[in-house]
Amino acid sequence: MAAIRGPFVALALALVFAGDFHFQFALAYDRPPARKSLFVAPSEDLDSTSPQQVHISLVGQDKIRISWITDDPSPSTVEYGSSSGSYGFSANGSTSSYTYVTYDSGEIHDVVIGPLKPNTEYYYRCGSDSSPEFNLKTPPAQFPIKFAVAGDLGQTDWTSSTLEHIGESNYDMLLLPGDLSYADTDQPSWDSFGRLVEPLASKRPWMVTQGNHEIEKIPILHSQPFTAYNARWDMPYEQSGSDSNLYYSFEVAGVHVIMLGSYTEFDPSSAQYKWLQTDLEKVDRSRTPWLVVLIHAPWYNSNKAHQGEAESVNMKAAMEGLLYQARVDVVFAGHVHAYERFTRVYENEANECGPMHITIGDGGNREGLATKYIDPQPKISAFREASFGHGEFEVINATHARWTWHRNDDDEAVIADSTWLTSLASDPNCKA
Repeated sequence: MAAIRGPFVALALALVFAGDFHFQFALAYDRPPARKSLFVAPSEDLDSTSPQQVHISLVGQDKIRISWITDDPSPSTVEYGSSSGSYGFSANGSTSSYTYVTYDSGEIHDVVIGPLKPNTEYYYRCGSDSSPEFNLKTPPAQFPIKFAVAGDLGQTDWTSSTLEHIGESNYDMLLLPGDLSYADTDQPSWDSFGRLVEPLASKRPWMVTQGNHEIEKIPILHSQPFTAYNARWDMPYEQSGSDSNLYYSFEVAGVHVIMLGSYTEFDPSSAQYKWLQTDLEKVDRSRTPWLVVLIHAPWYNSNKAHQGEAESVNMKAAMEGLLYQARVDVVFAGHVHAYERFTRVYENEANECGPMHITIGDGGNREGLATKYIDPQPKISAFREASFGHGEFEVINATHARWTWHRNDDDEAVIADSTWLTSLASDPNCKA
């Protein structure tokens, strides 16, 4: 996939700068055992211009960005249509690449197709006429809509199990609150991750934000953060008025989703804070009655892992008031390798007009589970468990949604936690 021009960055550097070490083991629960890390190699059936690591994301109300990588230069063109083998439309896009120390990426292609009809199956091929056919389904334009939610995926056998369960869930869009590949400066691991998720990410939009494992800064050798993440996972930030791929928003089927960056500036003088203020002011709850936010480092957390970190404590101090005043319904976070659901909360107290905070950093990463919790369990913590799994947020209509957490127990997606939510926009006691 890419040129490696000498010995790559030592694993020790990756460990030093990843900043996320929690190898803890449970005492009271028979936790799933650790599983081996994966590396997905390129298929031997592909040539140097075959599309690899195909994934799609939503752009505006009726367009889809298709991204893929080739070893060698090839056309950034997508042909597509609503029938298999029949491509009545085509679109051209752009090609880019990046260098990271001794690594040169392949050719990264980005093409936006559309306008597309909602809730419709499309067939497409990337680049040349000999490209294999892919298929995607656009999100619905109105309720109901189902989001799969998974954080801290990584690349292990547990990741494969999580992805298998998500693939069986008939979801419309995936939301990922940071920590994708766990490459941690080892750039070929980004390529492996792209191949691992392609079977799902090429079929449904994957909307992501960054975590600490995407920073990948190395003093002297590579000072620019988020190089691989920004190059490989281009999100529709410009459409929401953002100046950074690290924070943006989008709307789909009556839901306004805001992706925030835990690892970029967030104080009241920052560009992100000012953008968030403006974005929240634009939200029309008569058109998008549900308001959802994703961050990486959780603001509420009763796990002993990742307590007191600036990205959690300071970002909460700076931005919690904005989300509360806007009547955000749910905040999804990752980072902590376990699951926890809080009641609606504001300023550390239960508050019926505050957002429900949910930590879902249990996708399957190599570092294992964060199994030690603060005792006693805080009253605002409704459910917590250190197991791998994923969540499903199914918005039924303008007033009601169901959240379920599916534990990866013996390779079966067991519903271990479930709750119904009523949108704050429909609650007369919580009018903003």
